[in-house]
Amino acid sequence: MEKKIPVGIENFADIRKNQFYYVDKTGMIRELLRNWGKVNLFTRPRRFGKSLNMSMLKCFFEIGQDPSLFEGLDISREKELCGEYQGRFPVISITLKGIQGSAFEKARAMLIELVRMEARRFMYLLNSTKLDEYDKEDFRLLLQRDMPDDILNNSLLILSRLLHKYHGQQVLILIDEYDVPLDKANQSGYYAEMVCLLRNMFQQALKGNESLRFAVMTGCLRVSKESIFTGLNHLKILSVTDVRFSQYFGFTDVEVREMLDYYGQVDKFTDVKQWYDGYRFGKTDIYCPWDVINYCDLLRADSEAEPQEYWTNTSDNYIIRRFVDKADKSTQREIENLIAGETIIKEIRLELTYSELDNTIEHLWSVLFMTGYLTQRGKADQKKYYLAIPNYEIRQIFVAQIKEWFHEETRQDTIRLDAFCRAFQEQNVEEIEKQFNQYLSRTISIRDTSVRISRKENFYHGILLGLLSYREDWYLQSNAETGEGYSDILIESEEEKTGIVIEVKYAENDHLDAACEKALAQIEEKQYAEGLLENGMKKIIKYGIACCKKHCKVVQGGLGKNDSIV
Repeated sequence: MEKKIPVGIENFADIRKNQFYYVDKTGMIRELLRNWGKVNLFTRPRRFGKSLNMSMLKCFFEIGQDPSLFEGLDISREKELCGEYQGRFPVISITLKGIQGSAFEKARAMLIELVRMEARRFMYLLNSTKLDEYDKEDFRLLLQRDMPDDILNNSLLILSRLLHKYHGQQVLILIDEYDVPLDKANQSGYYAEMVCLLRNMFQQALKGNESLRFAVMTGCLRVSKESIFTGLNHLKILSVTDVRFSQYFGFTDVEVREMLDYYGQVDKFTDVKQWYDGYRFGKTDIYCPWDVINYCDLLRADSEAEPQEYWTNTSDNYIIRRFVDKADKSTQREIENLIAGETIIKEIRLELTYSELDNTIEHLWSVLFMTGYLTQRGKADQKKYYLAIPNYEIRQIFVAQIKEWFHEETRQDTIRLDAFCRAFQEQNVEEIEKQFNQYLSRTISIRDTSVRISRKENFYHGILLGLLSYREDWYLQSNAETGEGYSDILIESEEEKTGIVIEVKYAENDHLDAACEKALAQIEEKQYAEGLLENGMKKIIKYGIACCKKHCKVVQGGLGKNDSIV
């Protein structure tokens, strides 16, 4: 029977027990055991398999786990390592991705509940003769909802000490998405309190803890030691620039091709590569696994389905918006180069505090890189990298955020917007062209030669539609079916009984006049005005608008054979 696709499943045991497709990343265990540090921190963008890998580590190392979960996988061939390490250790495993309180006390309460739930997995400690009454009292303190600060700060240390004493074996500590509470705290205004809390917890559990064998942590950003890792001089950081472990987060070319082949969709490989490949971790080219899995799932239902945006829809992408808001003319030009598929050179700071992120736009370049909105194409020197947008999906989110920013900016000048819209009704072609050129000069142009013309036209179409939507008394339609096709923009002004048809073209090689004539010819051939006339519009105005980079040309069309002016 064909294996199911594990959309949204981050539990290794569930995947293996329930016949889901699994891309084998168990080689990570071998590399970790041969090269581990006392505390190992992996930083990767969201949706690149961090949580699934942490679940895999727990299933491999923890006492009482089912060893058959690893049968036939890469690590199972390492007989000596499996004999020495598999199922041999008590494991404390927590994920901080859910600590997203709007205020510190709420976030703190969520963290207490997280510790309580993990402690409850080890209720057998209360019945053990290996622990004395003082030990058991310490354990009971970990189960209370009104946990005081000193107990919360020492909770992971206390639990690891008790497990060590009971099992006679040092403990592994797994902390997934360690920086999510810091991100949320920074957004909600209690960053200093959360830094203090996590610093105390991590310091107690990870520094000088004699019950700790080793720890593994994951996150998006490598937060500076001065922030929460004070004193952890033994921290081994494995970021997106490190060649070690580079193939274990995300999918490789071979893994994607094998997956598509398994589901009979190998002919979609080129599309998948264009949309979801392009990341580079260390020296390894990587696909976003979340995207590939979701698209494969869609293809099983519809083999003709086009690629969709999956990764970008799992976040509000606020970091892009913050970046665009801060962009000066020089930065705008750099964004244009990136969208055009080019690279730019930037110094990357891999160690930042969240409180520093907005200090300068140069820091935001680093954040975009570490969170997956940009990737590297090699080093320019010791600290500088060639940066690029990874793939088509991420390029789309840049374009979408630019449009949103532009529309909000332009709506602040209502007098100018009203005059621009009124020029369409008054058939003032010169004013339309002048104003639209000025608007285009303020936004970020799309000039990527690899992008289809229709997609370039969509960009300018979206910009114009956003401007015209200012008029609340107009009925606007975009890509509406009318006549014998789908017109770009149709406007009905009920009060004046005026209909306006606008067709937007991208002018290749700056051939603006030809593009305008093509637009007007399409309006006539497809009879786009027909729907407006049927809706009672008495006056029809037609515009062909051609755009290229940051400039445009506007031409007004004449009356068609069915048009009338009353």
